[in-house]
Amino acid sequence: MLESIQRVRESLNSLGASDIEIKISDSTIFTVDDAANSIGVTPGEILKSLIFVLDKTQPCLVLMSGANKVDSKLAALSLGGKRGRMMSPDEVFTRYGFKIGGVPPLGYSEKLPAVLDEDLFNYKIVWSAAGTDHAFFPVEPERLLALTQGIRAKIKKD
Repeated sequence: MLESIQRVRESLNSLGASDIEIKISDSTIFTVDDAANSIGVTPGEILKSLIFVLDKTQPCLVLMSGANKVDSKLAALSLGGKRGRMMSPDEVFTRYGFKIGGVPPLGYSEKLPAVLDEDLFNYKIVWSAAGTDHAFFPVEPERLLALTQGIRAKIKKD
């Protein structure tokens, strides 16, 4: 568990974001509602970090406002693919070592293309998991966009 948090910390540091503080909660942030209640914010302010596979081979990050559901076709198209599917919890853990409820937007052994839900930019700060379902950090959406070298797009289901 601590190894997962350490990977996120090292990633933040290497990206010049050593000022971002990872916080540890006694209560779980496993679900969006758990996280919103634990932190004291709305579900929209919670960052859901999802790992998708584009066109059967390319892993990517889909970063969503907690209040939204992803439109996998829009997410795939925004990243230059045709189709996308979410990795299963087992696939995510086997490939990247993060368990669902703690999947972060960074800290991976490979560069993952990222797309950020445009609704994240309605908030000054969003709250992201930091490797476990008890660790999280605050980040401005514009800064998250820069840290992930992602793109901003309309990817929510209407």
